[in-house]
Amino acid sequence: MKLQNKVAIVTGAASGVGKAIAQLYAKEGAKVVVADLNEEAISSVVNEIRGDGGAAVGVVANVMKEEEIGAMVDQAVEAFGTVDILVNNAGIMDGFRLIESIEDDLWERVLAINLTGPMRAIRKAIPLMLAKGEGVIVNIASAAGISGGKGGVAYTSAKHGLVGLTKNVGYMYAKSGIRCNAIAPGGVRTNIAMSNIDKNGMQVFAEGAGTQRKEPVDPIEIATVALFLASDDSRFVNGTVIAADGGWTAY
Repeated sequence: MKLQNKVAIVTGAASGVGKAIAQLYAKEGAKVVVADLNEEAISSVVNEIRGDGGAAVGVVANVMKEEEIGAMVDQAVEAFGTVDILVNNAGIMDGFRLIESIEDDLWERVLAINLTGPMRAIRKAIPLMLAKGEGVIVNIASAAGISGGKGGVAYTSAKHGLVGLTKNVGYMYAKSGIRCNAIAPGGVRTNIAMSNIDKNGMQVFAEGAGTQRKEPVDPIEIATVALFLASDDSRFVNGTVIAADGGWTAY
């Protein structure tokens, strides 16, 4: 098992990509903290992992609130003793809004969840990793984080910021044994993606989803990349972004 006895926190883990990552990590031996807003869905994922012989606990956490991020990490330590892997997956979209139609409250909400939340989670977890002399951070960015025309203005800006955060943390803590990388998915079949696309964004999403396939891919396609980045298979991969988009951003 590639993650035997590792402790992993996965945010946004009650559905979609986060759920797939949490389940795959557990199958590979990790003790998983399933963090999300939806308590009922959290319990379902935790029960599935335990039913398959894995170890998991659920934590209700709103990544917009610093105190809940702190409590999430504290509960991980209380349950499993430490934190080895942090996956910042929780995020929201903006309906592919152009700058002329974006409202301040939506802009601020998208940046708070997609960028400030991951920063705070890393800030809380990294002292634990420094004390151990090792740790892994995986940020779920987006194809919109490495190009300009694949998302709305708030989402694109937040994901570009997350890429910058990834590179900075990866470089600054490399000598401390901590790796920080990001994944930039293209079209993925998740509730968030499919419910946040307005008529202006549907064509953009469809183009990305169908680069090499006719429809959005299953979240497991992203989870396998997250497993690679969390494991020793990627021990020399740091401060970078892996595009898992079927070639969309290669255009």
